[in-house]
Parts: sequence; C-alpha cells; structure tokens
Amino acid sequence: MIRVKVLGRGIEREVEWRKGMKVSDLLHEIGFNTESAIAKVNGRVALEDENVKDGDYVEVIPVVSGG
Repeated sequence: MIRVKVLGRGIEREVEWRKGMKVSDLLHEIGFNTESAIAKVNGRVALEDENVKDGDYVEVIPVVSGG
C-alpha cells in the first residue's frame, strides 16, 4: 500500500501498489493530473515518470493558478 495525503484538502488515503506504478499513475488514481499537482515521495519532489514503491508515503500538492 502507498499512503497518500493531499495537502490543503484534508484527504488521506491508501492506494494499492501495482508493479510498475509511476507517480503519474498514482495522481490519476486519486483524481489529479500531472498539470494540476506536484508529488513529493518520501519527502522529496518526484517527477511524473518516477516509480513508486510499496510502502512509500506520497504528499500531493495541488497547483493553484489564476490571473
């Protein structure tokens, strides 16, 4: 399982890990795309094509834009 926390939204949940799972897959599974959020895996910013492992802790930071 991967523990996921969405900062500023009060969302915390666990996502079942799958072999070959990437940050982008995890973001899509919890309802974000790579343009609308940044992911920190185990405390460091991760690129969308990086793999996540069973037991990782992921913080999702929604991106805010406006004009």
